[in-house]
Amino acid sequence: MVKSAAVLFLAEDAPSPVMPHIAEVILGLVAFLLLLFVISKFVAPKFEALYTERTEKIQGGIEKAEAAQKEAEAALQQYKAQLAEARAESARIRDDARAEAEQIKEELRAQAQAESARIVAQGQAQLQAQRAQIVAELRAELGRQAVELAGRIVGESLEDEARRRGTVDRFLADLDTVSAPAKR
Repeated sequence: MVKSAAVLFLAEDAPSPVMPHIAEVILGLVAFLLLLFVISKFVAPKFEALYTERTEKIQGGIEKAEAAQKEAEAALQQYKAQLAEARAESARIRDDARAEAEQIKEELRAQAQAESARIVAQGQAQLQAQRAQIVAELRAELGRQAVELAGRIVGESLEDEARRRGTVDRFLADLDTVSAPAKR
């Protein structure tokens, strides 16, 4: 038993595996307090400054983004206004072009009608001239045949120019009086 009492005695002087020594606890507490002091005096203010700076940068970025968004919206509104103005301008130009085309069309129509009237008048004048020429030719031919026929009927020669012309004129006058009532 002596041995077992010696082991117990030695076991009482040996440090407990669960309970640390007081010197270790005090040293750990002093080291912890020293570390806490260094962190609160030097490290925490640096972190706070970095955090504040980062917050300000983020806030500034948000403000810049909002300002850029407002500028973009203003530019979009200006673009829409310019687009509407351009559409109105193109509609006005299109209407002007239609009006001008209509005016040109009317001018061309008037020119065509004037040209048509000129051609018709020229054709009628030409027709009148041809008619007069044909009538004169027919009268001359009819006069010759009438003189020849009258000469055969009368039995004498109507070669005398004055007599022949008088006979032809009388014959044609008789023809005109006969054909005049028929025309009516």
